[in-house]
Amino acid sequence: MSGTSEGAFLVRSAHAILTGEAGEAARSSATDIRVAGGGITEMGRDLQARPGERVLDASDCVIYPGWVNTHHHLFQSLLKGVPSAINATLTPWLKAVPYAHRGGFDEDTMRLAARVGLVELLLSGSTTVGDHHYIYYPGMGFDPSAALFEEAARLGQRFMLLRGGATQTRDAEAGAPAHLRPESLDQMVGGVERDVGRWHQRGPRAMSRVAMAPTTVTISIRTEEAREIARAARRLGVPMHSHLSETVSYMEHCGSAFGCLPVEYAERVEWLGPDVWFAHLVHLSESERALLAQTGTGMAHCPQSNGRLGSGVAPAPDLARRGVPVSIGVDGAASNEAADMLSEVHQCWLLHRAHAGAASRPREGGGGEAGADAVTVEDIVHWGTAGGARVMGFEGVGTLAVGQAADFAVYDLDDPRYMGLHDLALGPVVSGGRPRLRWLMGAGRVLVEDDTVPGLDLHELRVQARAAVKRLAEKAVRP
Repeated sequence: MSGTSEGAFLVRSAHAILTGEAGEAARSSATDIRVAGGGITEMGRDLQARPGERVLDASDCVIYPGWVNTHHHLFQSLLKGVPSAINATLTPWLKAVPYAHRGGFDEDTMRLAARVGLVELLLSGSTTVGDHHYIYYPGMGFDPSAALFEEAARLGQRFMLLRGGATQTRDAEAGAPAHLRPESLDQMVGGVERDVGRWHQRGPRAMSRVAMAPTTVTISIRTEEAREIARAARRLGVPMHSHLSETVSYMEHCGSAFGCLPVEYAERVEWLGPDVWFAHLVHLSESERALLAQTGTGMAHCPQSNGRLGSGVAPAPDLARRGVPVSIGVDGAASNEAADMLSEVHQCWLLHRAHAGAASRPREGGGGEAGADAVTVEDIVHWGTAGGARVMGFEGVGTLAVGQAADFAVYDLDDPRYMGLHDLALGPVVSGGRPRLRWLMGAGRVLVEDDTVPGLDLHELRVQARAAVKRLAEKAVRP
């Protein structure tokens, strides 16, 4: 199911190509892309087909780089819209959804959840996925890391395991059953070392990578362990990832437990730097923003989840202006319900403009209106492609240029919602919905054609998902 074999392609006559680059380089003057050996070998206009090339007609289509999703929890793809937590903030939601249901995840259920989530991402144009998987516990009986890499490989997506876990539990997990019990430090670090040995590829156009990613650096591990884990990651040469500053409770916890702010704590335990990116970063002081910029620490911006849980609006535009590497993640479907990159970037584009406008105030003589230029389409495409590749360390990925990976989406804007656009290139971000994928190319292979994943029975996947949801609901531990 990993798409057609790698071959030679000429994609011709696109209406517009966005490159994923920042600034004036965000749009290409080319209309055609030549692909061979898994990469882009030529971009231009009126390119002529060569013997053996398959020609793909992209007339009236726009081409974007494949989206790079830098923060997900794929196992949650079978936990959407749990009624008891649909109006809950983060802490009660954790009790009612992930903690209550994760005991029902055996290997088959987890694989199914990953498949559902990966397909959802694929059909939005996402070719690279970072999954923050944290269900690891002593004696669990199967290998979730291998399962996740195998499911992504079946679909042809680049995959990074953000290997999570914990050595201590939240209060919400007190007296927990086996599936909620923490690992030891040696078990966590040893697990990452094994996964690095099996899956971590280095160099340009890697298909699989691993990050050291304890679930929440301020809560899931002890202070002395945080430093040991950071040093182990740097010894292994892998990046580091965790949740941080998602809600005000992070500030409250760090203030009472450590006498500092969350980003200050991260600095104290050696968890800042260009090899680190954090999910969320919603609640930040001025000094914390400056510290992130000074250290080159990155961000996985998750606007839909932050809105869904009432967490707030992360200052992504301000961080980007300061030079912080910004990327986009959909977060888990259980706190999103639409865990695909197109709905995420549409929400991101609207949210920051509304947020900036809400902060505007009347001025003497008028002119108080503001906010509509808070973030541009080109900014968001850059965050969701090149920005993601940068924070996860995928070289040769995330932009469209000669020598880069042939990862791109050819969107056919044939739905009525896209009719009337004066600039078709804006459509996938500004108009919402999901434009039909004429093709999705990943590593020089066709992963989606005519909005269909080759070899995938979508009806059967839906049947399996519905049955799994019923089983999970029956097994749930009620808070």
